[in-house]
Amino acid sequence: MEIIDAIFLGIIQGLTEFLPVSSSGHLELGKAILGESKMPAEGLMFTVVVHFATALSTIIVFRKDIGEILAGLFKFQWNEETKFVTKIALSMIPAAIVGLVFEEELETLFGGQIIFVGCMLILTAVLLYMADKAKFTNQPVSFGQALIIGIAQAIAILPGISRSGATISTSVLLGIDKGKAARFSFLMVVPLILGKIAKDILGGELSMQTEGFGYLGAGFLAAFVSGIVACTWMIKLVKKSKLSYFSIYCLIVGVIAIIAGLYL
Repeated sequence: MEIIDAIFLGIIQGLTEFLPVSSSGHLELGKAILGESKMPAEGLMFTVVVHFATALSTIIVFRKDIGEILAGLFKFQWNEETKFVTKIALSMIPAAIVGLVFEEELETLFGGQIIFVGCMLILTAVLLYMADKAKFTNQPVSFGQALIIGIAQAIAILPGISRSGATISTSVLLGIDKGKAARFSFLMVVPLILGKIAKDILGGELSMQTEGFGYLGAGFLAAFVSGIVACTWMIKLVKKSKLSYFSIYCLIVGVIAIIAGLYL
């Protein structure tokens, strides 16, 4: 992989992890544009590195919130921070089950399935449009809603369905405040990403050559910087009900992907 390719894919990951346009779908489209030859044996390592970069960017953006949560946890009381962490844990269950039980089946969808990605992007567009039309509320996330949002996150494992789009849209459609929905959506993915990285490392699935450090570093920095920008921007956009713009974008890209898959 060339450095410029690593930067390109890193920026795609950083932007699309937070913007509701599907990071997995865009990475699949990016691979289709670059060609599979651009993704060598170290492709899994590259994916892990850029996902770690976006997890780190989330931690940076929400450092104050995370600090308050940790401080509340160490009080060893059933307080708001403990409740929030419990809700995050509940939201992780569906995706963890799907990832463990259906791992092999899911892998078949990540390999040039451009038409499928296009269809899922159109589904994301519909979800975003519906959420954008929802009324403003001040309702926080309940325990039951956290589990439902977790189910949405599990479905978003499919390439083309935006994780942030699915979880934020589900939250808003459940009547949750848009700002709280964005905060919960971004924080809930951090332990999931770190858990997946730990699984890959402990499972011995990662391999890396010494000459791979250059493109891995470039991809990490590109994903980290673009992730911070996208995360900060997305929080503001959700509060201002600007999701319809992304709905139009996902619809256009989805249609193009389907046409490309059929005729190219």
